Amino acid sequence: MLDETQVVALSRGEHGDPFAVLGVHADDEGRFRLRSFQPGAKAVFAINPRTGSVLAALSQRKTREGDSGLFEGSLPERWTPGKQGKPRAKNHTHLPHGLADVPPAYRLRIVWPGGVQETEDPYRFPPLLGEVDVWLLAEGSHLRPFEQLGAHLKEIDGVKGTAFAVWAPDAQRVSVVGDFNAWDGLRHPMRLRRECGVWEIFLPDVVSGARYKYEIRARDGRLLPQKADPYAFAAEVRPATASIVHELPPKLPPPQGRSAVESLCSPVSIYEVHLASWRRTPSGEFLGWEALSETLIPYVVDLGFTHIELLPVAEYPFDDSWGYQPVGLYAPTSRFGAPEGFRDFVSACHAAGVKLIVDWVPGHFPSDAHGLARFDGSALYECADPREGTHPDWGTLIYNFGRREVLNYLVGSALFWIERYGVDGLRVDAVASMLYRDYSRKEGEWIPNVHGGRENIEAIGFLRRVNEVIGSECPWAVTFAEESTAWPSVSRPPSMGGLGFHYKWNMGWMHDVLDYMACDPVFRRYHHKRLSFGLLYAFSENFVLPLSHDEVVHGKRSLIGRMPGDPWQKFANLRALYAFMWAHPGKKLLFMGGEFAQWNEWNFAGALDWNLLEFPLHDGVKRLVRDLNGLYRVAAALHEVDFDAAGFEWISADDIDNSAIVFARFSRDRSNVLVCVCNFTPLVRHAYRIGVPGPGIYRERINTDSRHYGGSDVGTPFGAAHAERIAFHGREYSIEITLPPLAVILFEWEH
Repeated sequence: MLDETQVVALSRGEHGDPFAVLGVHADDEGRFRLRSFQPGAKAVFAINPRTGSVLAALSQRKTREGDSGLFEGSLPERWTPGKQGKPRAKNHTHLPHGLADVPPAYRLRIVWPGGVQETEDPYRFPPLLGEVDVWLLAEGSHLRPFEQLGAHLKEIDGVKGTAFAVWAPDAQRVSVVGDFNAWDGLRHPMRLRRECGVWEIFLPDVVSGARYKYEIRARDGRLLPQKADPYAFAAEVRPATASIVHELPPKLPPPQGRSAVESLCSPVSIYEVHLASWRRTPSGEFLGWEALSETLIPYVVDLGFTHIELLPVAEYPFDDSWGYQPVGLYAPTSRFGAPEGFRDFVSACHAAGVKLIVDWVPGHFPSDAHGLARFDGSALYECADPREGTHPDWGTLIYNFGRREVLNYLVGSALFWIERYGVDGLRVDAVASMLYRDYSRKEGEWIPNVHGGRENIEAIGFLRRVNEVIGSECPWAVTFAEESTAWPSVSRPPSMGGLGFHYKWNMGWMHDVLDYMACDPVFRRYHHKRLSFGLLYAFSENFVLPLSHDEVVHGKRSLIGRMPGDPWQKFANLRALYAFMWAHPGKKLLFMGGEFAQWNEWNFAGALDWNLLEFPLHDGVKRLVRDLNGLYRVAAALHEVDFDAAGFEWISADDIDNSAIVFARFSRDRSNVLVCVCNFTPLVRHAYRIGVPGPGIYRERINTDSRHYGGSDVGTPFGAAHAERIAFHGREYSIEITLPPLAVILFEWEH
C-alpha cells in the first residue's frame, strides 16, 4: 500500500514525483497495482482496450482528511502488459525488468457525477525527452529547444495527444491545466527531469486548439498565478492570456542563391509598419492576415520598397506597448488571426518580391503575472537583483543573459522566426539598453561588471552568440541593431571584436538631419555642419538611415509637422529631406504615414489618415517616394557602395551662405554616377555652378520641386546640363544649373 503521506501529498497537489506512484507498478510480491488520481470521481475501472471488459475496479483510498481522490487496485494475475504498438526502448522504469519495453494494455473508465469518461492514462507513458535533448537543454546548447519544449502534438503507441514540457527547475510541482481538465491543477501533475529542470507529460486526446497553462507550486509551497507557456506556438486574443495547443510550423526550405552579405550592395528600402494601425476596417477592427496580404503588400510593391519591417508580432498583452513588451517569443500575435495566417503573409511577401523583417525583443519582458516573471517562484528568466533585472524607464524585467537556459530560449526564438515562418531578417530592439549596465540609471542604481566597468559582458556575449548562430544556420537572414550610442563595431563580425549584426540604425544621422530640417531656413547657415557631420563616420558601420515610428510620437510631431514655414514650404522641406536621405550613403527606412506626409502624430489606437491622399500635396509626396525608390533600385550608384568611401565624394560641403551642399555617388565600377544638389533655402539659385566628375550630359532624374510632386516646377532648362571645361570645386569640368527653392535635384551622368 502507498504511504499515506504520499497520498495526502497527491490530494493537496504537493507531490513532486507523481510518476513514481501513479500508473502501473509492481509490488513486492510481483503483482501489478494500478493507481489513478481522479479527484471528484465516483468510481474508476481499468478496462481491456480491445474488448472493453473490466480488468479491475479500483478502490478509493481514505485518509484522515477523507476521500483522497486516489484510486488503486490490483490487476488480475492473468493480466500481463501487452503490446499496443511497436516495442520501444527500456525507459518505462516503473515496470519490472523484462516488461519495460512494452506499454501496459489498459484504459481507464471514470464515472463522474455527470457521466462516464473512457480515456488513456497519462501515467502509463514513458519519459518524453531523449538523453541527447536532456543533455543539450541542461548544457544550454540546444539550438532549437522549441522542438522539445512547449506543447507538441504527438502520437505515442498509437495514441494521439499532446506532449507538454516546461522548464521550471525550482518548482515543487508543475501541472498542466486547461479545457481538458477543468483547469484543475490536481489532475495532471508532471514528471520532473531533474537532469535539466524540465517537467513533462503526455496527455492523450488533447488536440490542436485546446487552451492551456501551467499551474506551478513554488519551492516554498506558494501556488503561483497560472502561467502561459513560454514556448507556446499560439495564444488567446488579449485580454485572455491562455496558451493554445498548436502544431509546430514545419521547417521551410532555405531560399536558394541568397546570402545576407549580398544585401550590403543591394537596394534596401524598408517600409516600417505597425499592423494594428496601418489600416482598419470601417468598423475600426484590425485587418486579418489575409486582408493585410491583399492590401499592404500591393501598396508596398507599388511604392517600390524592397522590404517591409513589422513592429513586433510575437504575442503581447498590452496594446499600448506596440508589441515591444512580448510575453512569449514563439507565438505570432493572435490579433490578426491564426499562426498560419502569418505564415501565408510571409509567403505572399516573397511571392511579390518583398522581403520581410520583424522587430524582435530579447532585451526585456513585461512583469505580467501570467508571463515569465518569477516563473517558478524564483528569478528564473530575469536577474534577481532589481539593479540588474529591472528597467527603470519601462517597468519591465531584463533577461538573465548569464544563464545558459535563458540564452537557449532567446537564440532558439531567433531561429524559430527565420526557419519556421520564413522571415528574412530580425531587427533587434533597444540594443543600447542591453549593452550598458548603467543604461538610464543613476549612480548607485547599477552593479558594475566583474572588471568594474559599465559594459554588460553577458549581454554582449548573447548578441554575438545569436548573430553567429544565425550566420551559421541561416546565412541568408540579416540582422539589424537599433543601437543609439557610439558602441564600436556593431556591424562587424565577432571575430573582429564586433557584435555581428549586418546593419546598425544610424541614430546620429537621424537626429542631426531632423534637427537641421526643423530650423527656419534663415538660421540653417548656423547649423550647416549637421548635414555633413554624418559623413565623418558614415563608413564606420553598415548603416540604415531610419525615419522610424519613434520620431513621430510622444509630442515630437509628425515629420511634416516638424518642417518650418507655411504649408507649401513644409511640403517642399519634407520632399527635400526624402531626396537627401535616398541619395545619402546608407540603407533607407521610412515609417508608415511618412510616405504621404501625415499631419497627425502616429496613433497606435487608430488607422492612418488615408483621406489625405485626396489632396495633391500629400499625393505628391507619395509620388516622390515612389520615384525615389524606383531610381534607387535601378541606379547602382545609390546602393552598390554604401559602406565604403569609394562610393561617395563631396563636391561642395561648405556653401554655408546658401545652405547648399553637393555630392556625388558612384557604383563599384564607376559606370553609374549620380550628383546630388541640395538647396535648403526658399530662394531660387540661378546660374548656380558646380563641379562635376567629368565631361558629358547631366540629366535630371529627380527634382523635388517638380509640379508632379506639388512643387513650383523650377529647374534647369530641358532637365539637363552639359559639362563645360570650366574648373570649379577643384574639378576640371562643371555645369551651370538653376537650383529650385527648398529642393534637391539628382542628376545622372551620361558619359
